[in-house]
Amino acid sequence: MINRLLTGLVCVGILSQCSGPRDPKEVSVGLPFYSQADFTPEWFDDEAIGNANIHTIAPFKLVNQNGDTITESDLKGKVYVANFFFTICPMICPKMTDNLERVVVEFEHDDSVLLVSHTVMPWVDSVAVLHDFAERRGIQSDKWHLLTGEKDDLYTLGRESYFADEGFGKSVTADSDFLHTENVVLVDSQLRIRGIYNGTLQLEMSRLIEDIRRLKGET
Repeated sequence: MINRLLTGLVCVGILSQCSGPRDPKEVSVGLPFYSQADFTPEWFDDEAIGNANIHTIAPFKLVNQNGDTITESDLKGKVYVANFFFTICPMICPKMTDNLERVVVEFEHDDSVLLVSHTVMPWVDSVAVLHDFAERRGIQSDKWHLLTGEKDDLYTLGRESYFADEGFGKSVTADSDFLHTENVVLVDSQLRIRGIYNGTLQLEMSRLIEDIRRLKGET
């Protein structure tokens, strides 16, 4: 009975993803791909993957905390972790940032792994604000980009590329007032989504770290 209860307790969060025993397919053939907003996992063998219509992150042009322009080309060839936040968030975002710092520590000296946090309040989070935030949190721009830009660009990228705002049991339209998600997204070197995690849970960050190592093993 206790084992059954514990198994149920780890299947939490907006994604209803279990951090306990993995799907046998995921163990045997690698991490899945996610091409739909409902985060349905898909697996492909080596022969099929070349012809598969797999979702990729769309081209974008944003600015990081140093005022440097960052595009999808800067991320291609890397394994990266993406999320959405805002600097004046009082509760959820600080917890997510704390958890993501674990990823930085694990891959501190690995140039092939990056973190990318997109503000959802660009009218507040200017380059200067993000720079100050990065300094307070000890965030290094060569490892972790804090991105800002035009609201429409950020929200379109979030909703159409990362499927942000999905998983809450509601339908969110592009003209909704505010984008908010606890999702942390793992993206491979070809800009394809390979994992979705609840960024507020330390147990999910342990799973993310494990999956980054597995994903790096594919290349």
